[in-house]
Amino acid sequence: MMKEIMNEEQISRTLKRMTHEIIEHQPNLDQVVLIGIQKKGLPIANEIQKNLKRFADVDVPLFGLDITPYRDDVKGMNIPDKLNLNVFNKHVILVDDVLFTGRSVRAAMDAINDYGRPSQIQLAILIDRGHRELPIRADYIGKNIPTSKDEKVVMEVDLKGVKIIT
Repeated sequence: MMKEIMNEEQISRTLKRMTHEIIEHQPNLDQVVLIGIQKKGLPIANEIQKNLKRFADVDVPLFGLDITPYRDDVKGMNIPDKLNLNVFNKHVILVDDVLFTGRSVRAAMDAINDYGRPSQIQLAILIDRGHRELPIRADYIGKNIPTSKDEKVVMEVDLKGVKIIT
């Protein structure tokens, strides 16, 4: 059974609100770098980037990050070719769709550290569903959705909706 928890309009409104929060909490937007976890964090980061241009007239660099080689549940993966990414002393905002156990975020932070030492890493999440296995929390949260461990929260890659599958 599927239950829609956010539609396209709600996602758009939520990402606008999150962008305003980023603008409020980042004193120097010129030092911000957006990194979207591939696949579903990247379209969210892209919308935040567009919103930052619209609301603050700043062009924030955006990169997609493949975390597969850094996951602790996948072995034997090769490290991908390096991105042209310099995060040294930058304010990195890591973006993903759903925060669950925290393992994807940990893998992303390991990957980011291969590109240098940022002055700060913050986390922007569309849906926080709880059930953390690691001490990770989001700085910018679209919506908190309590779920059971048996349920799945799925965002459509085109940002048309978010559903819970039971």
